Amino acid sequence: MIRTSRLILRGWQEQDLAPFAALNANPLVMRYFPSTLDRHKSDELAQRLQRQINENGYGFYAAHRVLDNQFIGFIGANQSSVELPFAPCVDIGWRLDHPFWGRGYATEGAKAVLHDSFTRCQLNEIVSMTPVSNLASEKVMLKLGMTKAANTFNHPSLKPNHPLSEHLLYRLSKDDWRAGLAE
Repeated sequence: MIRTSRLILRGWQEQDLAPFAALNANPLVMRYFPSTLDRHKSDELAQRLQRQINENGYGFYAAHRVLDNQFIGFIGANQSSVELPFAPCVDIGWRLDHPFWGRGYATEGAKAVLHDSFTRCQLNEIVSMTPVSNLASEKVMLKLGMTKAANTFNHPSLKPNHPLSEHLLYRLSKDDWRAGLAE
C-alpha cells in the first residue's frame, strides 16, 4: 500500500470492481483508449492488474481518497507486457474517473509511485506513454519531471492509421528523479 496525504493506493478488492467497470464504460474517461470495456472485460483487467502486483510487488493500484475511501481509479507502475520499441520497460500510468480530474490526484499518486519504484522496488527507469492528443496526461508527465523522447512511436497494439496510434514517450531515470528531489 502507498499512502499520500489524500490517497491510498492498494491492491484490488471486490468492492473496486463495480466503480472500475463504470469508469471503464464511460466514453469520456476512455476517449484515449481504443474502446470502452464492458463489465466482464473490466473485471478481467482488475484481476490481471492484481496478478501483476502479486507477481512483481508493484503495479497499477486501486486508488481511493483518504477522506471518504471513495474509489477514484488506478495509479501505479507496471511492467509492460506489450512489445514496445523500447521494451522491456516499467510504465507509470493512471486512469481516474471523470469527477476526479483536475484535482491533482494523478500527479500526487504518481509522485508517490515514483518514490516507491525508485526506492523500495529499486527500478532504474520509469517510462510513460500516451497518445499525442492526450494533453492532460502529458501535463502530468511534465509535472513528474519526466523528459520527452525526441520521437513519437506507433503503439503496436493499434493499427498505424488508428487515430490513437501515434504516442508520446516520456522517461525518468532514478538519477534524474533524485536530482529533481534535491532541487
